[in-house]
Amino acid sequence: MPRPFVLPDLGEGLTEAEIVKVLVREGDVIREDEPLLEVETDKAHVEIPSPMSGRVAKIHVEAGQTVKVGAVLVTFDDAAAGGGKQAAETMDPARKLAPQSRTTIERGHARQVDSRAPGGSAAARSGGDGPVPATPATRRLARERGVDLRTVTASGPGGRVTDEDVRAAAGGHGATSGRAQAREPASSRPAKPLASVGLEPPPLPNFEQWGPIERQPLSHLRRTIAERMALSATIVPHVTHFDRADITDLDALITRNLARAKEQGVTLTLTSFLLKAAALALRAHPQFNASLDAPAGELVVKRYVHLGVAVATERGLIVPVIRDVDRKPVIELARELAALAQRTREGKASLDDLKGGTFTVTNIGALGGTGAMPIINYPEVAILGVARGRLEPAVREGQIVPRLLLPISLTFDHRVADGADGARFASDIVRRLEHPDELLLGL
Repeated sequence: MPRPFVLPDLGEGLTEAEIVKVLVREGDVIREDEPLLEVETDKAHVEIPSPMSGRVAKIHVEAGQTVKVGAVLVTFDDAAAGGGKQAAETMDPARKLAPQSRTTIERGHARQVDSRAPGGSAAARSGGDGPVPATPATRRLARERGVDLRTVTASGPGGRVTDEDVRAAAGGHGATSGRAQAREPASSRPAKPLASVGLEPPPLPNFEQWGPIERQPLSHLRRTIAERMALSATIVPHVTHFDRADITDLDALITRNLARAKEQGVTLTLTSFLLKAAALALRAHPQFNASLDAPAGELVVKRYVHLGVAVATERGLIVPVIRDVDRKPVIELARELAALAQRTREGKASLDDLKGGTFTVTNIGALGGTGAMPIINYPEVAILGVARGRLEPAVREGQIVPRLLLPISLTFDHRVADGADGARFASDIVRRLEHPDELLLGL
């Protein structure tokens, strides 16, 4: 009988997604893992692959439509019934994605949720008769390279095949460029109201009385950003502490090691040192690596340090997350940061890339400016803003000398920390930036 494929539980409290593009037509005969749709959630823009081979009997959604978890996306006819147990489980509207199989929707390039098993197994070993554990992006890369995933030795957590595994099987060449992500023109998307937070705003005036106007519906991502920022600004009492770090020695260290780092395929940047400094400071000031559970009257202190990095994209500001920053060397952070930022700008960041952050760093130095007061990324309780470093006169040992000074701003939730706490935390970050050799050693 016909089998419906529904939007599965996406995790992390996500309840809906916007259909960006339908990649198949009714009557198409497709193979398992071929892309079906592109969707955008509050967290990411992802591609949903087909859970089975068969003929598309009916498409129930269209571009620009917002659908809830459990809504039917595509119906396959009887030809799809040969997909076996994996297909039947995927089609079940009541089924939540299990940690090991969530990759078919969530994963972009990141590790599987809750997988802790070591990699190194053959892909076919963990897959049995069902699909090989791999992300949609990895499956697409395998198709582009002509690689059979069942022949690839998996190195990812839980026996997952990674992009690197596919490239190694294909001969190690660089990734080919995937097809451009097509998006519906803004004018063709239906406009949806923002969720209200707190007081209702007064009605807008009739702007047409002063001249011509154009109404542009907000994208799903832009609407989400607007709602989250309004929520944070409404319920969190923000306070900002300003400071400056003398990064003359840090800049010199980066310059000295640029060539050696590039030999290892890494571009050293100030941001990687900022992340390390913030992570180490958070270990000494754990109240800033927390969330406030107001109804319970408790501060939820996280004993892991996963830092969000604000990345400006054409679609809006997105905050991917680097995990366990306090435990990784700077050179590894620089490598991971470059790959993560590239995926985010290309719209290939997965849901796992974009969740679980405990503290956020936003560096607007490349764009200029002398400082900023960023809004906290709720439910975090603090955010570090960094502007452009400038050569300024400074007194050193009684002499006026040029030094490279970096403006920073620490915005935090005044409910969980006092001004003195914020000043001490910011000073700790400054101290670490001014002693870059210690950052390299992770001290």
